[in-house]
Amino acid sequence: MQLTVIGNPENRRVALFSAALRAAGAPPPEVVAWRDLAAGRGQVDPDRWVRVDSPGEDAEVDRLLRGAAEPAGYGEIVGLADWYGGLLGALRRVAATGAPLLNPVDDVALLFDKRRCHALLAAAGVPVPAALPEVRGYAELRAALRDHGWSRVFVKPAHGSSASGVLALSVAPGRVCGYTSVERAGGRLYNSLRVRRYRREADVASIVEALAPDGLHVERWFPKASHAGRTVDLRVVVIAGRASHVVVRASRTPMTNLHLGNARGDLAGVRAAVGPVGWAAAMQTCVRAAACFPGSLHVGVDLMFAPDWRRHAVAEVNAFGDLLPGLTVAGRDTYAEEVDALRSGRFEAWRAEAWRAAGGAAEAWRAAGGAAERGEAVACGA
Repeated sequence: MQLTVIGNPENRRVALFSAALRAAGAPPPEVVAWRDLAAGRGQVDPDRWVRVDSPGEDAEVDRLLRGAAEPAGYGEIVGLADWYGGLLGALRRVAATGAPLLNPVDDVALLFDKRRCHALLAAAGVPVPAALPEVRGYAELRAALRDHGWSRVFVKPAHGSSASGVLALSVAPGRVCGYTSVERAGGRLYNSLRVRRYRREADVASIVEALAPDGLHVERWFPKASHAGRTVDLRVVVIAGRASHVVVRASRTPMTNLHLGNARGDLAGVRAAVGPVGWAAAMQTCVRAAACFPGSLHVGVDLMFAPDWRRHAVAEVNAFGDLLPGLTVAGRDTYAEEVDALRSGRFEAWRAEAWRAAGGAAEAWRAAGGAAERGEAVACGA
């Protein structure tokens, strides 16, 4: 089994996947650097499977994908729509070689557009929070909240990741409160590792206005369960149709992303709170979400439970959500599980079955995703 990995060669994602191949006795992957691919220079072997890893954590790759003359400042949130276009353009050049991708371009296109991804999941019957039609600025957001009678929402950049630019917003007469990792400085927005609380409406409005030109996705706030005094949700990595690795993310703020200083929580305690029937249903929801992207070897599903632990909903599905260092199940980390799914033929069997089971529904789901991209309202589950 010979593979190509598109990634940042010095990044731990590439190192961990290469280590999994080595441990399985497979030859090392050919590594194509994102810097080369984004600059139009990278070449792939059309006869090898191609794994696409995250292009993040490299300022020059970010600049190239955005087509910008200068790199962004450290942590700066800028040009998300341009970055998205550059990402898809680079992957389409790879796909044009005929090389089989473990993260197909169409799947990546949906996973990095929160509007289309949400609509796709909803059309497939996967439980997700309700969402607003397109809003193009703060005034439209407030008007839409009044029209829907909502007071609490999550405002997300359509093409963001890792909580970049996400705003947990509460409004009431004479009061606004927004939780976010966004820091405002010199008229620009930056990610920080500290979640801030903004109480001045002018501050909240300026953040929304700065992010709106690149597209926004707004979901009704789904109240999350708490465990051991912290708000919790799950990152569930689904590999070839199997919910294999799960981590609890525990936070004192509405943002649970681990890189924001949050902690891994008590998985056994959460499972006990949910109960065996509820847990099985939650894991099946994650598998159903992954089946909306049957060409992808793996996805990371962010799953939320309601405070009573009886209901759950999918918050996000992540194309590059398999980085859970140190977490093993039956002696395998996520990368070893992916290698096994490839070598055993389990991935190809699951992919064929997922497409067969979807039948014509797959095209309908993706058409629903296109409706969201055009700014049309899509009925969503609660």
